[in-house]
Order: sequence, then C-alpha cells, then structure tokens
Amino acid sequence: MPLQSSQKESFDIPMTERIGAAVVGAGVVGLACARALARRGIETVILEANAAIGMETSSRNSEVIHAGLYYPAGSLKARLCVAGKALLYDFCATHHVAHRRCGKLLVATTAEQEDALAALRRKAEANGVADLQPLTGAQAKALEPALRASAALLSPSTGIIDSHGLMQALLGEAEAHGAALALKSPLLRAEANGGGFLLKVGGAEPMRLQADMLINSAGLHAARVADAIDGLDQRLVPRLHLARGHYFSLAGRAPFSRLVYPLPEPGGLGVHLTLDLGGQARFGPDVEWVDTLDYTVDPRRAEVFYGEVRKYWPGLPDGALQPAYSGIRPKLAGPGERQADFLVQSHTTHGLPGLINLFGIESPGLTACLALAEHVCDELDA
Repeated sequence: MPLQSSQKESFDIPMTERIGAAVVGAGVVGLACARALARRGIETVILEANAAIGMETSSRNSEVIHAGLYYPAGSLKARLCVAGKALLYDFCATHHVAHRRCGKLLVATTAEQEDALAALRRKAEANGVADLQPLTGAQAKALEPALRASAALLSPSTGIIDSHGLMQALLGEAEAHGAALALKSPLLRAEANGGGFLLKVGGAEPMRLQADMLINSAGLHAARVADAIDGLDQRLVPRLHLARGHYFSLAGRAPFSRLVYPLPEPGGLGVHLTLDLGGQARFGPDVEWVDTLDYTVDPRRAEVFYGEVRKYWPGLPDGALQPAYSGIRPKLAGPGERQADFLVQSHTTHGLPGLINLFGIESPGLTACLALAEHVCDELDA
C-alpha cells in the first residue's frame, strides 16, 4: 500500500469516526486479518491504496498451497504454513473456493543431489509434515513418465488454489461480520496516542480515523507504512529487499498431473512447474533482485528457463515458453544472506499496544494466511 507522503502534516481533516481496528493492505493476509478481527466483533476498516484488492504479491505468485517442507523447525514460516494448510483446505471446502489437492514431486535430478533431498525430508518431518513419500527415480517416472529424476519426494498434501477466489471469500466473510473496505485510500500518517492511533487517510475523500488497533499488512510497502507511524521507534523498521520472480507459460498441454519442484536455490524454491486449475502449466519464479516495483517480463529470460526446466523435463520443446507475468516478494534477507523468517512485530517489541507490523510476508504467506491472522489476534490479546 504505497504512501503518498511521509511529511508530518497537521491533521486538518474533520474526524469521521472511531473504529476498533484498521488493517492497512487488502492482500490475502490483510483480508484474513480483517476477517479474523470482524469475526471477533471488532469494527474493522480495511485501507487499500490500489483500486482493487490483492493487486500486488497476492495475485502475482504460483497459487500453491504449500505443505511446509522448506522452513527451519520452530520458525513462524514452518508453524504457520503447516497449520495454515489445514485451515485453508477446510476454508476452501466450506466457502466454495476453487482448489485441488494435486500433490507435487520434489526432485533430485542427479545422484549428487540426493543427500540434499534427504535433508529436506528430515526438515519437513521436524515441521510436522508426516505424509511425504520417498521415491526412487523409477518410481517417480512411473508417476510422471516425462520426468527425469534420480530420486524424489512425493508431497500429496500440496495443492493449488484460485487466489482471487480466496480473497473474495475472505472479504465477503469479513464484510458479513461488519468490516468495511476502503479502496484508493492510502494511509498517509498514523499517530500513536493514549486511545490507540489517529490515522490520516488520503484519496478522493480524505478522512481521519481513530482506531484502537492498527495492523500494518502492507506487504511490499510495510516498511514505508511503519515509517509513517509517529511514536514507533524507527530503528525497529527493517529494510525490505525486493526479489522479482518471472513466470513463463507453456504453449500446449504439459505431460504432468502433479507439480514438479527442483531443489531450492538461494532466494527461492527454484524454477518449478505449477499447474493452474484449468491444467495450464507455467514455470517460475526465478530470482532477480530489484530496487523498484517493475513487473516487466523480459522474453530473453526464457533461455535460462529452458536450461533449468530441462534438468527435470528434458522433453520441453524449443519455442514452447511464453512470457506470462512477474511478481515481487518482500524479503527481509538480501542477496547472499541467510533466509529470514516472517517478522510479526507487536507491543512486546515496540511498546505500542494495539499495533502489529507484518514484515517479510512472502511465501508461504498465502498458505499461512488464516493461521497468520489467528497469530496476529493472539499477539493483540497478549
């Protein structure tokens, strides 16, 4: 949610109302937080700078429901991914959100990679992922004949989801419990006071709100939103690193019924094959560190994709990859740095009751959204 100004203007807009909570950012995590708050009877307003919900990270990803394989045991990513996966499948079933538990194969393409694959299995099991099935290369090829693999892990609980349908369902339930969505309404400034937070909101109809609670779920812009909160120690605001990931779609049908992932690479999970709910295949994302929000896809990057994909699908035809889209992930760790956990910053860190800052909410944020929302509510209650 971009800020239009960081200046410390006086609040000269007439007060409109007092509310229980303001959620900044209408991506999947912000909407899940608003739903959780509204279901608790808290009058909630969702402030979104864009013209529609979920226009950034939430709609520019692989739309995968992750099982919880990759994250250090005990980390927020591990705990909330595993818990969130179960909550998300239940939510999809009860709210008629399109999804499919298609499963995925995580593959070692050479014998040298098999130790790393075994280490990932141990990490996943430490996270509570109990359904992984180790496969030989021959067993993996029996499931997916076009695959090249020395060994593989089958993750039957990995799935795919309609991310837009999910966000609409979250918003619908939040609104059914009294939440309100304000589009084209950027937060310009927030001031901590004895009663919560005085908010100056821009847009065509500027307003002031007095909110008891403030949830900064602005994704790519979370650090800038935090910078605009008077009373917050700015030394606690981390630098966010932007990683652009490109996707290429496949012309024609893919000879796979499951997702296929290589071993992870620095900054991401490798150029993997995912399927949408219509069966169309796409590949990505790669990792490109950027300084600006630019979603351009350079067709020349396809040459690298061909090389990466053919490690596990040697039959990928020449000319089959077409530029699709890109997404940008807000990361707390930059190039060459150790991967960072989600950062959920509450009053126990910054000393401002009622304020939650969410930093570095990237993958598996979509999978974890419902569990993350419950965690936010627990932090507010602590």
